[in-house]
Amino acid sequence: MALACASRRLLAGAGTPARSFHSQPYQAKVGVVEFLNGVGKGVETHAAKVEEAVGGDLQRLLETRTLRLKKLGIPCKHRKLILSFAHKYRLGLWKPQAEAKKAQ
Repeated sequence: MALACASRRLLAGAGTPARSFHSQPYQAKVGVVEFLNGVGKGVETHAAKVEEAVGGDLQRLLETRTLRLKKLGIPCKHRKLILSFAHKYRLGLWKPQAEAKKAQ
């Protein structure tokens, strides 16, 4: 029994979450537009509508329900993405990454 518990701890990585060594820098201040740009996948096309509806407040976007997004005319797939990433953001599992700077 003790051997099984010890082997599980070794396989689990001793309670430390797996992190990438090549992480991208996060944006310092996240607004509604930056949040939707971070989600990507076509969601950024609705940035103006969503920002106007929530008043530019990211906290209000994180509390928004699907019916409110539906009334704004946002398609189901994009609503699902916004709500999914909002939930991950609230839990601290995801943050929008800073834009990659191109070398000139």
